[in-house]
Amino acid sequence: VQLQASGGGLVQAGRSLRLRCVASVSTFGNRALGWYRQAPGKQRELVAIFRSDGSARYGDSVKGRFTISRDNGKNEVYLQMYSLKSEDTAVYYCYLDDGLNDYWGRGTQVTVSS
Repeated sequence: VQLQASGGGLVQAGRSLRLRCVASVSTFGNRALGWYRQAPGKQRELVAIFRSDGSARYGDSVKGRFTISRDNGKNEVYLQMYSLKSEDTAVYYCYLDDGLNDYWGRGTQVTVSS
C-alpha cells in the first residue's frame, strides 16, 4: 500500500491550504483513513480521520477549521485547512488502517508564517 500526500507549502497565517492523498488501494471500507501531523519536537497527533462507519473525527486543535473529505472513485482523501495558525506548522501524514495493518505516507510539510 502506498500513500502519496501533496499540497503542502508555505502559507501566511489566516490563509487556507488543501492537502491531497492518493492511495494505491481502495479508500472505501477501511477501518480508518485520514491525516496525522507531527511538529518538530512533538509527538505525532491526530488531525482528522474517517472511521469505519464513515464518520469523521477531528483533533481538538483543528475542529471547526479543518475539513476532511474523500473521493472513493479516485482513491483520494483530502484535508481542507482554513484559518491556518503558526501552530499548524508540521509534517502532515496520510494514514490508512485496513484492519490488518497501518500504513503511512511520506508526509508533506506545511509551514504557516505569522
